[in-house]
Amino acid sequence: MSDTKFHEFLTPDNSALVLVDHQVCLYSGVRDTDLLELKHNVVALAKAAQVLQVPTVVTTTSAESLWGPLIDELADVLPDTVKVIDRSTVNAWHDDRVRESITSTGRRKLIFTGISLEVCASLPAIAAAAEGYDTYVALDASGTFSDAKREAGLIRLQQAGVIVSDYATLMVEILGDNAAPKAGAVYEALDMPFAVLVGQISAAYSR
Repeated sequence: MSDTKFHEFLTPDNSALVLVDHQVCLYSGVRDTDLLELKHNVVALAKAAQVLQVPTVVTTTSAESLWGPLIDELADVLPDTVKVIDRSTVNAWHDDRVRESITSTGRRKLIFTGISLEVCASLPAIAAAAEGYDTYVALDASGTFSDAKREAGLIRLQQAGVIVSDYATLMVEILGDNAAPKAGAVYEALDMPFAVLVGQISAAYSR
């Protein structure tokens, strides 16, 4: 864990995104957040990462025997170059293929999301932090099966020094400059409801 992790910002060149177990059957058990909002946030995160050219690793666990395939909404926006890695390990970091896919990006700042928060997102984030990576969890692009599990997961992340944030803040931090050529496409991908409303108000006043 680097001494500067809390002060060194995310950029398109130092970051990678890891989407863990956004699977149909797991989503059916989510109780700590609204499912439509969760799906929106995960999809928006994946789309913004593509615009920013942030490498993305996607994994499922026991897709055929237990938890089903990726949710359609996420599968539909992933490029063909992103191959879903199905594994059996509880902790995604403990699967050699997943770990090698992440390390091969050459990025030292890893953004994790997962269903569930306290297992699928937290455990690999903690394991990667133990190996010297700066790790982040996008809280509103993760979900779990009770409020108690959410609270326990957050406490453990804080104890391990994993940075907790939200999907839009992480991507805007990577964007870095609203004057960048990609800014419009990034905000379109993020699809933040309040920003859409602000744009509509602004457009109405300009007429």
